[in-house]
Amino acid sequence: METYSFNAFAFAGELDLNRLAMELGITRKYRWEEPLRLNPLTFALAGDIDNERVYLYYFGCTVFFNCSADIIARFLDGIRYRVEGLKIPPQLVYREEYQLEIDPERERAITNDYAVMESYNQAFIDIICFVIAKSVALERIEERIDAVFDEVEVLIANLARGKLDLPDRDMAKLASSILSFKFTSIAHIMVLDKPEITWVDPEADRLYLTMARLFELNPRYQEIKHKSETLLNMTDVFSSLSHARRSARLEWIIIILIAIEIIIYIFELIPRR
Repeated sequence: METYSFNAFAFAGELDLNRLAMELGITRKYRWEEPLRLNPLTFALAGDIDNERVYLYYFGCTVFFNCSADIIARFLDGIRYRVEGLKIPPQLVYREEYQLEIDPERERAITNDYAVMESYNQAFIDIICFVIAKSVALERIEERIDAVFDEVEVLIANLARGKLDLPDRDMAKLASSILSFKFTSIAHIMVLDKPEITWVDPEADRLYLTMARLFELNPRYQEIKHKSETLLNMTDVFSSLSHARRSARLEWIIIILIAIEIIIYIFELIPRR
C-alpha cells in the first residue's frame, strides 16, 4: 500500500502565476485553471515523477503533495525570499488536509479525509489538489464575509437606537468588500467549473463530482452568493437612510436661512429712530 498526503493553505490574496513563474525563471504562460507545479526544494517545474510537489493556484491557494512539515516550512521561507511582494501571512489559518491510499486489495472509497484507489492515476492527484484548494479558498471568503456580517449587525443595532453614524467613505468600503466577495468567489475560484481532464476521463469526472459534493463546494458558493446579495441589500438601505438624513438636514438648513432672511428683511422695514 502507498500513502500520499495533501496539505492545502490559503494565502492573503490571489497569485499572479505568470509573474511568479517569470521571477522563478519559468517562461511558460498559465491560464487561470492551470496550477504552477514546483519542486518544493529546487523551485523548478515539477513533473509527474517527482515524489514531492507544490501546486500553486491563481486564486491564492497552494497544495503541498507528499511534503513533510519541514519541507513545507522551507518552501514558504524560500518563496518569500525569491518572489518580491508575495503575500503570505505569518500564520496560515486556512488549511485543509487530505490523504490518498493506493491499495489494489481494498475497495475504492472517497471520504472527507481520505480516498482509497486501486491504482495510481496522476489525474486523481490533480483533482484532489484542485478540490481541496477550492475548499480552503472558500473557507477564507466565508470567514471574511462573516466578519462583515458582524460589522453590519453593529450598524443594525445602532439603527434600532435611532443612530446611523456611517460616513459615505465607510459605506463605499463596505460595498467594495461585499462586491469583492462575489468577484473572488465567481471569477477567481470558478467553483462551478470542472477541470479539463474530467471531460475526457470518466473516472476523473466521477472523482471530481464526488469530492465536490463531499466538500460542499456548490452549496458553500451559493451561501456566499446569498450572503453577498443580502449584504448589498442592507448597504442599499443604509445608503438610502443616510441620503434621507442628509436631505432632511439640508432642508432644515434652507428653512433656517430663509427664516434669517425674513427676519433681516423685517428689521429693515422697521423705521429707525
